[in-house]
Amino acid sequence: MKPQYNLTGTLLALVMALPAHAQFAKPEDAVKYRKAALTVMGAHFSRLGAMANGRAPFDAKAAAENADMVAMMSKLPWAAFGEGTDKGETRAKAEIWKESAKFKEAAEKMQSEIAKLNVAAKTGNLETLKSAMGSAGASCKACHDTFRKD
Repeated sequence: MKPQYNLTGTLLALVMALPAHAQFAKPEDAVKYRKAALTVMGAHFSRLGAMANGRAPFDAKAAAENADMVAMMSKLPWAAFGEGTDKGETRAKAEIWKESAKFKEAAEKMQSEIAKLNVAAKTGNLETLKSAMGSAGASCKACHDTFRKD
């Protein structure tokens, strides 16, 4: 069953990443794409958080699967922050484009912490997961605080 999840996840990532590698037809398409990627990532991250905080029972297999998905999704939204995507239905602040190096650094920090979370989830140890969740959550919050509108 696990190879099936890996194959499905890989195919999903490839399908979702195709628009990111091509130029988006319209800025609105890029906004929709990045919002979708961040929503899926957030849903799986929340499942891990619920286990780490005791709101849901710890399930080592589910934690590993959710962490895999978070790690995969953490790589997708960044290509969709291109020129003209600061308009419309977006919570992205202008600072993303004004301070692009700082934004890129924050994205890379988050991806690094998510990679550590993914490794921690695979240990099957709740305390290890809790520790990694704290750092990963802090990296997400730091970016949201600086670059996302309320």
